[in-house]
Amino acid sequence: MKTILTIIFLGLLQTNLLANTDKDSSFIINGSMVGFKDSSEVKLEDQNTGVQLATARIIKGKFTLKGKLAEPTLCWLKITDEEDQYVYVENKTISVSGIKPIRTNFKVTGSKSHNDFMDFQKGFTPLMVRLQTIVPVINSTPYGPQRDSMMLIYHNIQDSIQKNIDVYINQHLSSFVSPFVLFVTTQFYEDPVLLEQRFLRLDSAVRSIPTSISLKHYIEYNKVGAVGTNALDFTQPDTLGTQVSLSSFKGKYVLVDFWASWCGPCRQENPNVVSAFQKFKNKNFTILGVSLDRPGQKENWVKAINDDNLAWTQVSDLKFWESMVVNMYSIDGIPFNVLVDPAGKIIAERLRGEDLEKKLSEVLL
Repeated sequence: MKTILTIIFLGLLQTNLLANTDKDSSFIINGSMVGFKDSSEVKLEDQNTGVQLATARIIKGKFTLKGKLAEPTLCWLKITDEEDQYVYVENKTISVSGIKPIRTNFKVTGSKSHNDFMDFQKGFTPLMVRLQTIVPVINSTPYGPQRDSMMLIYHNIQDSIQKNIDVYINQHLSSFVSPFVLFVTTQFYEDPVLLEQRFLRLDSAVRSIPTSISLKHYIEYNKVGAVGTNALDFTQPDTLGTQVSLSSFKGKYVLVDFWASWCGPCRQENPNVVSAFQKFKNKNFTILGVSLDRPGQKENWVKAINDDNLAWTQVSDLKFWESMVVNMYSIDGIPFNVLVDPAGKIIAERLRGEDLEKKLSEVLL
């Protein structure tokens, strides 16, 4: 049951402790444990950050943990020589009980968030088990009909995960666990627009907690240059110094191709881009090359354009990784490209090799 929660996202939830906490709110966890020695240590830790929230010792089968949280938080309950247990802690009075060995004899009451978390576990754990079982088999199977068959199963599981996310969110719009669920399931899809749509369905109170604020920032960062969003406009000089804007190509399909003369993989990919340009240039399609060449090396940039026969508009501010487009499009490596439709919306990205021609054929032929 714990496997699905092992991935930590971008320091997620590090704002949990005490931020914006009502000074009168706190949690009290009353424990009742059978079969444990007196003085056995009990610790409560934030599952994500590892920060210790409270400690106690079992005396005559009882213990009490107290503290404050900014929001309901997934925690580890750690008892000496026992397997750690999840408790979704709220600023309420919560009861936990267990019989040694605690692994199969543990119960939490008084926390609605914990109940919601268990709903999440119940729906997703079987899917995760199936996914983790088939992935290594696929990776060790040669390409062919058998692998294709397993890939079909893999994609069906992925589809089931997406359906389960929507079902869970729709049934838990007012749950403070829902932002957590949205965060930990981002590993299963790369669509910040869909993530935002799911997030905006949550109740306004849920969208105001620290986790939701972190999630909102995550969405905003990843939406930049994402498929389904409007391409951000920029202006840079071409090889003659004339200022050219991406928006000047509106009305056409435009492949915005980020590259550089010093980039080996870019130069290797250029023949594919040239081939695509020649095939589709009369189909309301063009390319805007954007180079990340270094300052003072315009000659290298122009030479690479000529050597590689790049017969389309090329621009560059010659600022290397300090170029304005790097932050605008969250570029972490080149070659990188986005395909923009006539209305200015990004409809594809990272198109290389055969994928480029396949996508252009899909939208232009």
